Amino acid sequence: MNILPLTAAGVVYMALVWLATPRTAEGAQFFGGRSRAGAAPGFLLLAASAAISWLFAKSIVNAASLTAAFGIWGGIGYAVYYLSFIVVAVAAYFIRVKGGFRSLPAFVSGKYGNLCMKLFLLAVGVRLFNEVWSNTKVVGLFFGPEGDPAYWSAVAVFTLFTAFYTLKSGLRGSILTDGVQMLLAAFLLVVVLGAIFPSLSAGLPEISAAQTAGGITFALLALVQIASYGFHDPVLTDRAFLSDPKTTVKAFVAAGLVGGAFIILFGLTGFYALSVGHEGGNIMGSIAGAVSLPLLIVFNVMMLTTAGSTLDSTFSSTAKLTALDFGGRRGEEDRSAMRWGKVAIVAVALLGNLPLLTLYVGDQIGPAVIAATTISGTMIMGLAPVFLLGFFRRAGALSFHLSLWTGFILGILLAAAPGIFPEWVALGQGKYADDLGVNFFGLLLCCALFLLGGFIAPAKHQPQPH
Repeated sequence: MNILPLTAAGVVYMALVWLATPRTAEGAQFFGGRSRAGAAPGFLLLAASAAISWLFAKSIVNAASLTAAFGIWGGIGYAVYYLSFIVVAVAAYFIRVKGGFRSLPAFVSGKYGNLCMKLFLLAVGVRLFNEVWSNTKVVGLFFGPEGDPAYWSAVAVFTLFTAFYTLKSGLRGSILTDGVQMLLAAFLLVVVLGAIFPSLSAGLPEISAAQTAGGITFALLALVQIASYGFHDPVLTDRAFLSDPKTTVKAFVAAGLVGGAFIILFGLTGFYALSVGHEGGNIMGSIAGAVSLPLLIVFNVMMLTTAGSTLDSTFSSTAKLTALDFGGRRGEEDRSAMRWGKVAIVAVALLGNLPLLTLYVGDQIGPAVIAATTISGTMIMGLAPVFLLGFFRRAGALSFHLSLWTGFILGILLAAAPGIFPEWVALGQGKYADDLGVNFFGLLLCCALFLLGGFIAPAKHQPQPH
């Protein structure tokens, strides 16, 4: 592979991002995403930032892989996850307006206790850690096969560059660069669709009835998982507390619709891969081998754009989680908060790529990544009642634990011993039938246990806003 044009495109991308990154000197900018004048992000900027922060590099790969595997229903199913924006926006609205809380960790601490808040933060910390390697790996694979010097060089340069400009600007820089990255991603999507349209205009590759049924099952699985999926992603939930509540709801609805549409449209590249002979494995490798060099550069820049928008958001959320939420410092303007936040960014940048040293999945990167999505979505199903039923007055710490640990145990069993579940649990058809059944019945069980906990050990006090 001639990596010189790809490297040149990467340098241009980094220059654009660097120019869009301000230097922040105050905690309200670094942690709160505010402008120098103290203004919160407006509707358009918040919507663009939320949307592109969820258009991960791995999401692009998954969209193409699922469409190739299940037809249009594969892409639609993955797009359903973007309805998480609406679920989170509505929950955050009531947490802010009715409860008076300024973040999800504050709500969990006030409602269920400090121990529950720490457990919740550990769950989201694992999510942040996984976002590092899963996105840098996709970028690295565009420059060379896994383990190749070009692969490792791309991973290292991309990680260090993103960490460096996040150290410079924090959440404010992440949001501003998100706006640039969203515009760039939209332009690149138009270029990609225009390039592949001639190959698809004669007709889409044939998808069997079994594949279609499997895709519908996957879409239903996503529909169940959105009840909890967004709550363990601070990249998303941090943004739900930046602007005023009404603006946030409008921006999140728009972001969910835009992000979902982006996924469905890019998923059409899965049909293109089938049309050029893709039969499994690394779908982006199949596409890269079939397109011209200019289009390959476009794909590469899109991967850099989507991965970069996610990674800088991951770093800024890690800083807030460490310094403010878990660290318990007084607020954004605590003198030590920015210092500890920056230490956390450096730490997760270095440690977040360590799994790449041992986590080899060969050509199966697409399926492996989507498996991580569905399994992690199962493990955190217990968060749905924690937030969606959070204003049940009797619910306390026992309700939290009964719901959270039930979902976690079911997720572990689904990953390690799927055969343990009886046949009647499976719903739908195809490889995701067991997942759908476990998630559907598991969610009902988590909600029932959450409510039961409120009657066994009712909360002794009502949460106080903080």
